[in-house]
Amino acid sequence: MSLNLEPVIRLPQTSVDNGVFVAGERALPEETPVALTYNGSTHAVMMASPADLEDFGLGFSLSEGIIADPEGLTSMEIVEHDLGCEVRMWLQETCRGAYQSRRRAMAGPVGCGLCGVESLAEAVQTVPKVLGALQLPPSAIAAAMADLSNAQRLNREARAIHAAALWRPGQGLIAIREDVGRHNALDKLAGSLARAGESCFASMVLLTSRVSVEMVQKAARMGVPIIAAISAPTALAVRVADECGLTLVAVAREDSFEVFTHPKRIQRLGACISA
Repeated sequence: MSLNLEPVIRLPQTSVDNGVFVAGERALPEETPVALTYNGSTHAVMMASPADLEDFGLGFSLSEGIIADPEGLTSMEIVEHDLGCEVRMWLQETCRGAYQSRRRAMAGPVGCGLCGVESLAEAVQTVPKVLGALQLPPSAIAAAMADLSNAQRLNREARAIHAAALWRPGQGLIAIREDVGRHNALDKLAGSLARAGESCFASMVLLTSRVSVEMVQKAARMGVPIIAAISAPTALAVRVADECGLTLVAVAREDSFEVFTHPKRIQRLGACISA
């Protein structure tokens, strides 16, 4: 198997409609094993779209708490192998001790499949409080999600790719990243924003996926006050969003959405009708 580094490729297929067979082709998303390594040791291997890997490496490092800011990495290199890619990262001296301690704590539990108290603590770890005071009218949610749909270049081709974007009132979409993995898309977004020095304080993160607890944790570390997603959240994601002060909007459609936590950031323009 040879490595392909295009995020979308076209492959042959046969369409069958009412018994009629028609040969053709379809654009499909590529996914590639991407190894994330620190100081020469592999930390994780993720299946990801082979694009924006520098953003992925930086965003993953930030959202996982391996570094506190971009300066925590002294260097990064993307290395292509026969079966995948490697994002080689080297940590500042001040980050190395904490990272090694974390690796020692995770080695046993993670090796046997997320068992043990240490791994449970890693899965549902404390995230920083979200302090942004952004307020948006309901119409802004619909406008932002429409902007997101229009900007999904790769998904228009392949119809199977997630997106994460940052949207800001008066400016619209600041950045968007796409990937076959929803977590990867958000990590890539976080990395691109950190690289550009963009603040998330008065902005909203948009997601094309369901909202699991990891997505809330990553968004909270970015400092974003509002998440808006096309699909529903998990119950744990709602509890964590409520605890950290993040406004969670989900099931967002053209004319409706649901607010699960901290509704004060969504301006009430009409009467509230109780179910």
